[in-house]
Amino acid sequence: MALHHAKPGEIVELQPLGSKLHEARTSAIIKSQHFEAIHLVVHAGSEIPPYEVPGNITLHCLEGLVELGLDDSAVKLKANQWVYLDGGTLHSIKGIKDSSLLFTILFDAE
Repeated sequence: MALHHAKPGEIVELQPLGSKLHEARTSAIIKSQHFEAIHLVVHAGSEIPPYEVPGNITLHCLEGLVELGLDDSAVKLKANQWVYLDGGTLHSIKGIKDSSLLFTILFDAE
């Protein structure tokens, strides 16, 4: 079954999931040649191991608390906070609390 991706002009709900967060899963919102958006769900105690993507990224924490691991440091990102990383930045994400984030990737135009 193909994943649903938002169409231009389609409204996508990104409000906090509250009590439904513990059963939520990560889902793609849109993917195009230049842009990708993902509703990322990271449960408490889980970790996305270090990785990098070629494009610049942003993480907007919608709810919860995660630890963003960087080369030589770690920062905590909580609800209503946003962070930008350059493309190719090695990073990991660890769930401190059940969390949902808007994860965007901006690919270079070729």
